[in-house]
Amino acid sequence: MTADTQMQQLSYRPFTGEGLRSLYRPDEVAIENSDGVKVKSRKSPRSAFEGHKAETGWDDLHLAYFSGYAMWNYLNTPFLFLLPDITTEELTPIEENGERRQRLKVAFSPAVATHGPEQIARLDYSAEVTRSGPAVHYTSDYREFDGIKFPTRRRAFVRRADGSVNTSAAAVAIDISNVRPVLTSMSFGGCNDRC
Repeated sequence: MTADTQMQQLSYRPFTGEGLRSLYRPDEVAIENSDGVKVKSRKSPRSAFEGHKAETGWDDLHLAYFSGYAMWNYLNTPFLFLLPDITTEELTPIEENGERRQRLKVAFSPAVATHGPEQIARLDYSAEVTRSGPAVHYTSDYREFDGIKFPTRRRAFVRRADGSVNTSAAAVAIDISNVRPVLTSMSFGGCNDRC
């Protein structure tokens, strides 16, 4: 996976099959072959989720959009909180499992594709595109990569109506083994050899 830190762009390679890669931007998603030729693409990909319910099936472009914006947000937090038109507010800490947890309320600009316009960092959210219920997303196992501490373990669980968390089964589990900076330029319709 390659994520841009300046623009909302992310790519997975391979994606759904050998010789294919995904390209994500908020305004377009695409799947390209190894020659950089678009196999599939969709403009305004968020609108493709309109009318969806939790049980509605997805195609490869739905997956490219959801996994693209989600991972871009995960990898760029907390730095993306400094973007224009994003506001933050420190909330009262809470006690959870014998630990005191700080909380930060984040209101996102409509220009940032994310799970929802308002989130509480621990990371509490409801993913609008999936129409799923409230979730709590935990990060842990921080490691240092090129001077930046980065969470290598992410788990999302269902949040109950009372705010407690059902930790019996993770709805999302992401483990990251390596992070390295790469100077690259991603584009739709071609990519240099480092992308």
